[in-house]
Amino acid sequence: MKLRYQVSGDDLSLAGKASSEVKRALGRLGVDPGAIKRTAVSMYEAEMNMVIHGGGGVAVAEFSPERIVITMEDSGPGIADLDLAMQEGYSTAPEWIREMGFGAGMGLPNMKRNSDELRIESEVGKGTTVTIVIIFSVPGGGQA
Repeated sequence: MKLRYQVSGDDLSLAGKASSEVKRALGRLGVDPGAIKRTAVSMYEAEMNMVIHGGGGVAVAEFSPERIVITMEDSGPGIADLDLAMQEGYSTAPEWIREMGFGAGMGLPNMKRNSDELRIESEVGKGTTVTIVIIFSVPGGGQA
């Protein structure tokens, strides 16, 4: 199964909608709650980064019986220094985002901590693609 979402880059009130829908879909499939939580946290962090930094983009979640692969792609400014961006507490979020309680510099570290595999491809001026893999099993070996 494959789900595709357009993530708005100009409406913070919609941020998290795609990750919430994927979380519900995994619950309906009977996926282990721990894997659901890791998926929701990872995807939410990626979605927030896409809204705050990337101007929105496309989120795709591909389910199989043993894993979910989430691809988040934007056409934003890209990440100039990925090693620096992966450090806890490092943030390029504007002050108004921080005043709302976001932009603490935990997005990429939380994605890494909660995923089984994290790939980030970014080019300055072109955008960023984040691929998150969460491994799980569906009861009875059914198709996710």
